[in-house]
Amino acid sequence: MNPDALRGHLDALLLSVLEWEPLHGYAIMEALQERSGGALTVPTGTVYPALRRLERIGYLSSEWATVGGRKRRTYRLTESGRKHLQGERSAWQEFTSVIGGVLRPEVRAEH
Repeated sequence: MNPDALRGHLDALLLSVLEWEPLHGYAIMEALQERSGGALTVPTGTVYPALRRLERIGYLSSEWATVGGRKRRTYRLTESGRKHLQGERSAWQEFTSVIGGVLRPEVRAEH
């Protein structure tokens, strides 16, 4: 998948992956890849700065946890993050509906 296609959508993808359980950064990247059927491979240099930014604005919280015998920063969706994710989903549905309407092959009546 073209990495430019993710522009503007990464926050929603990260929040969605964290909706049901807290995860550490590498597990988030794995979840993105798995949930996309392997189409999304987001580099660590993109994911970690985005996670820190989402935490700074209050959509995520984090804490150190031991995972598989290693200390890792684990991220959790906050209530504010849940509300933002709902808004992102609504905006995405509207966007895909509008763009789909334009891109859908039109059946034209013959004159």
